[in-house]
Amino acid sequence: MTSRPALQVTVPFDTRRAESLRAGDAVLLSGTIYTARDAAHERLAGLITRRLPLPVDLRDQVVYYCGPTPPRPGRPIGSAGPTTASRMDAYTPLILDATGLRAMIGKGKRSAEVRAAMMRQRAVYFGAVEGTAALLGACVRDAAVVAFPDLGPEAIHRLVVERFPVVVVNDVHGGDVYEEGRARYRRAPA
Repeated sequence: MTSRPALQVTVPFDTRRAESLRAGDAVLLSGTIYTARDAAHERLAGLITRRLPLPVDLRDQVVYYCGPTPPRPGRPIGSAGPTTASRMDAYTPLILDATGLRAMIGKGKRSAEVRAAMMRQRAVYFGAVEGTAALLGACVRDAAVVAFPDLGPEAIHRLVVERFPVVVVNDVHGGDVYEEGRARYRRAPA
């Protein structure tokens, strides 16, 4: 982890902003992000493969691996916790290469293929803390289903977030919080 204070990042953001982020940076995202889980990724990959238009322009956007729960009265969304990112790894390189997606949010490690695609496309992977779904849902100011409504909670939602807390897990330079943490642990005196 870096010792820099939490960075304020407005979404969408471009390659230059992605290149400024380093593994371990704490980030507070504000702006529009999109949710998409396994079923939505499969459909997006199918559309890309068939050279059909996507229902959402993902250039410079952030996709949150999340299936939000229904909202309580007076709230735009219910709980909004992260899904295990590796479940999307089969689709992610294709989506990154085809769309210009700038970042993803989830939990857990990414495959070597995904990390290579992130470096190639100048994209980052943010980790959201699992077990904080209610807190993360409270950062959502507006929510709407924008694609694949038949998928229920796995539909693509547009979320407007404010100060949504994440950590850069993988940066565009090859930095990896998990690998760096393991290395520090191995070097620590017994």
